[in-house]
Amino acid sequence: MNLIRTFILANVSFALVFVINNFLTHSFGWAGVFQSSFYILALAAVFLWLRRRVMADDVRLLESFNGYLVCATFWVVLLVGLVDAGISFMRVQNLHNVLFSEDFANTLNQPALRGKAVHIPVIIAGAVVALWKRNVSVIWLTLMVVLAELFIVIARFIFSYEQTFMGDLVRFWYAALFLLASALTLAQDAHVRVDVLYAGLAPNTKARINFWGSMLLGLPLCWVVLWRGLAGKSSLINSPLLNFETSMSGYGLYVKYLMAGFLLMFALTMLLQFSSYILRSTDAGRDAGRG
Repeated sequence: MNLIRTFILANVSFALVFVINNFLTHSFGWAGVFQSSFYILALAAVFLWLRRRVMADDVRLLESFNGYLVCATFWVVLLVGLVDAGISFMRVQNLHNVLFSEDFANTLNQPALRGKAVHIPVIIAGAVVALWKRNVSVIWLTLMVVLAELFIVIARFIFSYEQTFMGDLVRFWYAALFLLASALTLAQDAHVRVDVLYAGLAPNTKARINFWGSMLLGLPLCWVVLWRGLAGKSSLINSPLLNFETSMSGYGLYVKYLMAGFLLMFALTMLLQFSSYILRSTDAGRDAGRG
């Protein structure tokens, strides 16, 4: 039992350290023994935690942290989408040159500068808001997508007004909804199961299937996304994030690089939820065996 807890918590800790080290290496040029020590510190923290806690505490920790990540990403996606859409609207109407200084107006026109001057502060604000608004679900993105689509329809067919950023906003929110809702749905055991035998199995057998399915299929999938996406500076996730990559759609949103980051958040949130699922299945199987 302690072996499983140690493996799961160490696996989660190493995943978080791997992501942090990745950006320290490619963004700030850090590398070497100093970063390797983070893994040692993470493992030491796991052993300290195990000495004072039980498996139920592990599950609560993982699900609480995962809930915060999902909620924080929701607020980031919502706020960045609204702010960037507002900036794109001002650019289309040439209002940014009237409302702001020439230097700041030029900043808004350059992807990297807009990312650093506007997006990063908004991302920090979204992470802070999530500390107090943890009960907000990403399901609200569904409503935002519907409202954005409704706005496009009204603007196009009634006012004959359509801009690239309007469609970009819908895609930005929909991509976040699709990827972030996966962990949330798994947490509620609401994924559609296509099975013939599972529903009629004993609780102990179900727990074993969930355990091994998450261990052999779930966790490796998350690690493949992390490893391949962060394999180098030019990899699938790193390249867009580090270069503030945008689409070539003129006056669209400057958020394409954040959409690559959705893959990173998908892998992390699913890894956390699979880890929680494994511990829950272990506990459920033990209880069923006793019964």
